[in-house]
Amino acid sequence: MRGFSFDLLGHYLLSVQFAEAAVTTLWLSLASLGAGILIGLLLAVGQESPFKPLRLLVLGYIWLFRGTPVLLQLVFAFNVLPSFGLVLSGFTCAVLALGLNEGAYVAEIMRSGIRAVGRGQRLAARALGLEERQIMFCIVLPQALRIVVPPIGNQFIGMLKLSAIVSVIGVQELLLVADQTASGNFRYVETLSAAGLYYLALTTMFMLAQALIEHRLSRRRKAKLSVAVQR
Repeated sequence: MRGFSFDLLGHYLLSVQFAEAAVTTLWLSLASLGAGILIGLLLAVGQESPFKPLRLLVLGYIWLFRGTPVLLQLVFAFNVLPSFGLVLSGFTCAVLALGLNEGAYVAEIMRSGIRAVGRGQRLAARALGLEERQIMFCIVLPQALRIVVPPIGNQFIGMLKLSAIVSVIGVQELLLVADQTASGNFRYVETLSAAGLYYLALTTMFMLAQALIEHRLSRRRKAKLSVAVQR
C-alpha cells in the first residue's frame, strides 16, 4: 500500500480540472436553490390561497416530489423527457430536477414563515383597506423571508452536498471528476481528500455568509424596534 502523498493532494487542490469542477458544483447548487426558492415561494403562497383547487394542486406537487427519490426524478428528467421531444443538457436536467425537488421542501419552510407572521398584522392591513395580494407581498412575505433565512441557509448546504448525485447523468461536478481521476491512478485517498476539502471550503463559505446575513437582519430589526420605542 502506497503512503499518502501531500504533494499529490496539493497538485489536485491547485489543478484547473478540480477548480472547474468545484465551480460547476457551485453554479449547479446556486441555480437549483434559486429555482427551488422561486418555486417554493409560489407554492407557499398557493397554500394560503382561498381557492381550494389551487391548494389541492400545491399539496399534490409537494406529495409527489417529497414522496419520490430525488435520484429517480433526476434520471427521469434525463432519460424520459427526450422521448417527449424535450432534449436538455445534463446540467440543465440537473438544475430542473434538483430545483423542482427543492421547491417542495422550500415550500414548507416558506409556509411556516408565512404562518409565523401574526394574524393581527393582516387584520390591521385589511382595516386599512389593503387587498389580500398587497397584504401578502407587502406585509407578510418581507417578514416571513427574514424568519426563513436560517432554514434556507441549511437547505442550501444540503443542496451543495446533494449535487454530487448528478454524476450519474455525466455532469462534470466535483465528485465525478475526483472519481474519474482516481480511476486512472488508483490514488483514491488523495483525490477524494481534495474533493472533500473543496466541499468543506464551499460549505464554510456559505455558512459564514448565512451568519452574516442573519447578523445584519438582527441588527436591522433591533434598530427598527429601538426607533419604535423612541416614538
